[in-house]
Amino acid sequence: MKKFISLKGLFLLALTFSLFFSCSEEDDNDDLGQQNTSNIVVTAQNTDALSSLVAALTKADENDGSDLLGTLAGDGPFTVFAPTNEAFNALLASLDGFDSLEDFDSPEEKTLLATILQYHVIAGAAAASTDLSEGQELTTVQGEKITVSLDGGVFLDDATDTDAEVIIPDVGTSNGIVHVIGKVLLPQAVIDALNADDMGDETKNLVEIVVEAESLSALEAAVIKAELVETLSGEGPFTVFAPTDHAFIALLDALGDDYNSLDDFDTDEEIALLTDILLYHVIPAKVLAADLAEGEVATALAENKIEIIAEGDAFVIGDASDTNANITGTDIIASNGVAHTIDKVLLPQSAIDFVASLQKKNIVEIAQETEDLSVLVEALIAADAGLVETLSGEGPFTVFAPTNDAFVALLGALGDDYNSLADFDTQEEIDLLIDILKYHVVAGVAAFSTDLSDGQMITTVNGSDVTVSIKDGMVHIVDATGEGATVTLPDVEASNGVVHIINKVLLPQSAVDFLAELQLKNIVEIAIETDDLSLLVDALIAADAGLVEALSGEGPFTVFAPTNHAFVELLEVLGDDYHSLVDFDTQEEINLLIDILKYHVVAGAAAFSTDLMDGQQIETLQGEKVTIGIDSGVYIEDATDDDADVDIADIAASNGVVHIIDKVLLPQSAVDFVAQLQLKTIVEIAVETDDLSLLVDALVQADAGLVEALGGEGPFTVFAPTNHAFVELLEELGDEYHSLADFDTAEEKALLVDILTYHVISGTAAFSTDLMDGQQIETLQGEKVTIDIDDGVYIEDATDDDAEVDIADIAASNGVVHVIDKVLLPQSAIDALTPQVPNIVELAQSVDDLSLLVDALVQADAGLVGVLGGDGPFTVFAPTNQAFANLLHDLGDDYHGLDDFDTPAEKELLAKILTYHVVSGAALASSDLKNHQRLHTVQGEDVTVILNHGVFIRDKTHINAEVIAPDNEASNGIVHLIDKVLLPQEVIDVLH
Repeated sequence: MKKFISLKGLFLLALTFSLFFSCSEEDDNDDLGQQNTSNIVVTAQNTDALSSLVAALTKADENDGSDLLGTLAGDGPFTVFAPTNEAFNALLASLDGFDSLEDFDSPEEKTLLATILQYHVIAGAAAASTDLSEGQELTTVQGEKITVSLDGGVFLDDATDTDAEVIIPDVGTSNGIVHVIGKVLLPQAVIDALNADDMGDETKNLVEIVVEAESLSALEAAVIKAELVETLSGEGPFTVFAPTDHAFIALLDALGDDYNSLDDFDTDEEIALLTDILLYHVIPAKVLAADLAEGEVATALAENKIEIIAEGDAFVIGDASDTNANITGTDIIASNGVAHTIDKVLLPQSAIDFVASLQKKNIVEIAQETEDLSVLVEALIAADAGLVETLSGEGPFTVFAPTNDAFVALLGALGDDYNSLADFDTQEEIDLLIDILKYHVVAGVAAFSTDLSDGQMITTVNGSDVTVSIKDGMVHIVDATGEGATVTLPDVEASNGVVHIINKVLLPQSAVDFLAELQLKNIVEIAIETDDLSLLVDALIAADAGLVEALSGEGPFTVFAPTNHAFVELLEVLGDDYHSLVDFDTQEEINLLIDILKYHVVAGAAAFSTDLMDGQQIETLQGEKVTIGIDSGVYIEDATDDDADVDIADIAASNGVVHIIDKVLLPQSAVDFVAQLQLKTIVEIAVETDDLSLLVDALVQADAGLVEALGGEGPFTVFAPTNHAFVELLEELGDEYHSLADFDTAEEKALLVDILTYHVISGTAAFSTDLMDGQQIETLQGEKVTIDIDDGVYIEDATDDDAEVDIADIAASNGVVHVIDKVLLPQSAIDALTPQVPNIVELAQSVDDLSLLVDALVQADAGLVGVLGGDGPFTVFAPTNQAFANLLHDLGDDYHGLDDFDTPAEKELLAKILTYHVVSGAALASSDLKNHQRLHTVQGEDVTVILNHGVFIRDKTHINAEVIAPDNEASNGIVHLIDKVLLPQEVIDVLH
């Protein structure tokens, strides 16, 4: 076989493919688009770019038994990744001695070519590019997989470092789909075969050759682990059939999940097995490929032979398994023998026996296959505690396995609530089930019946002991009940231990305690059955917060249970709005009720009165603490000044203890709520405050729902202007605003809404102690106000005048009010109230003496009106009507008015005159002008400023224009009125 150069060469040539196909892809795509009624072979034959693929298929079929062309012309469906001619040329260029496909001339080389081609075919599916997904693995006809990548296109990852790009996807054929690719895909088997010829070196021994071969790294590791380095470095001669890394990976896969690498061969037994396997690959003689002949050959593993089997024009190697190894590389010459690479690890009988032992079922598999242990399997799954995984693991374990009847008997003992294992559905019950199951498992030993002795105590995974009792030749296991379970079927051997089937479910002490506890009622059941706790039950239901379920659950809990009379007294304290628990109907009130109820529950402990101590503080489920007082009785101190007396103590429940008390305990949140009930809303405060009557009028006049909003939930912070502040605002607005009723148009009401919402902060009740100097706060209007703290609190708005907080921190039920001495104004209000400055065109239109200038701008029809109405800035020297009249007089009898500029040439002339009056890019006031300053006009020529007892503008004539009305400000510049129309040289030349 010829020498394989390197995979790096393939990568470099792949760049050439992409450059070539950027030019030719479109033509090839057009050719392929015509062929969707032909089969894959005919499609390839009719496509020039795939002629090498057809030639390769034809060449491979020269071997006996090969019919790739016939197969790909068959029914399919197939998915074919078809390399282009350039892809085949690149492959040939990377192979020493292969100038064309004709150089694949030996049966071995044709087989290699067939292997490559089979790696491009997926059988049984016609997968379009849209069917492919990122990371998808496709199994090829050759047997190895390729991986799909969709990053920036469709790419295929083979056993090399260079992906193949799909350059023409989705070519439909009658029996599948073809995707044209820019690279020949190479499977690991081919790479191993090609690399094999690069390994030989007669100066190095077999071990050195293996060490230097990248594809034999696993074999190297195995030889080192089995301590065969010295042996295989000896004189020999040896013939080594060397499995590739790919072959070792396949072996590890076959051995199962416990063997992920050669490191997992870590016991003496496993290392001895590995040694057997490696010696089975060694023939104590030098056998070249030419010397191979059919028959059995003795190996270095004593009394073990391999078989050389003829297959076509080549040979395969038979071992003790049913799968033969293919020779992928031959005659790798070493100083002490020869190596041939193979695609499979050869297995002697000892390895076959080891693999068979791996087939022995583990404890879980035995249970699953034993009909009378089906309930035990259900229990292991229901417990969901990893026991299935654990008992499927390495072990060793000893398991006492109760029969189905044993579980039925347990359910009967538990009572009517337990009809099946599905009734173990609370966490407490699941934990109990886990405890019971672990009580049947002994870890770290496989104890057969012959290993057990009478009176022996064995510690289970549960942590508790069981006791062995042997009577009348039978083995019994005694649990925490003192009752023995009989072993009905001992010594069921598993791969990870031993199983003894027993006729009773073993019960640890926790299960015994649970059975006793089943006789007790839970806390909720006690409350329901106690007449004087009916309102407590109603409250738990009304709160609808899962408290009924929680207090029916596992616990333990300590509950201080208020009597009906205690709840009646609470409702009276809350006032006329609360006649029953049904009146807790808003979310806030329901949350309060939940807070109160949780304040009566201590989670995680069943504290009987004998467990309580004077002064003890106990954290409740609500989060706050209650304090225990003991003085001729037990008292509970809450956030109020009034203690609760425990009337009836120590009512035991299945999940805790109940103490009946004569008062509803109130946490701080409830105390705050009661205090809050006395507070008025922001609107109510404003209505009841004489000096805020105009603020109320403004809220009503704005007619925007602000009264309802500020009477709502909040929280809000409101800066409330006094009546005097509103009077001052009206005075500043002028004669049109005598009262707030004058905000009567839709626009004015919108302005009033803007002003009022600028006084409101939503989402927080910010008291003065919460405010910081320089703090910026966004208002409901959308703009921000700034806090200034300097011997008082001031509010900065968009004006230069701050508002002072006269009265701070008026608490409301829905926020806080700060009374201020000024109405705050946002920028939007200032903009709405400030008159607009006209632009230059609007200014000219408003000045009677510039009407002819406006007419001229329109007559010139050059877009000057739009330009001078734009952003600017501009400086405009605006001739008066008299200046235009003088110009018309000077022009003669043909020009009586500006409308006589009516030809295109005359309009253009007029435009030049007008643009000579405009300086762009600056708004120059008269104070900015300097003597003899030259100003560049939009027309293109300059004018000159003359300062001499006034401001004059010199044009290209001998008469200067005088600025008679300077510095008329516009929004986009400055206008200076002049007494003469300025004339540039260009216009003078035309007129002359």
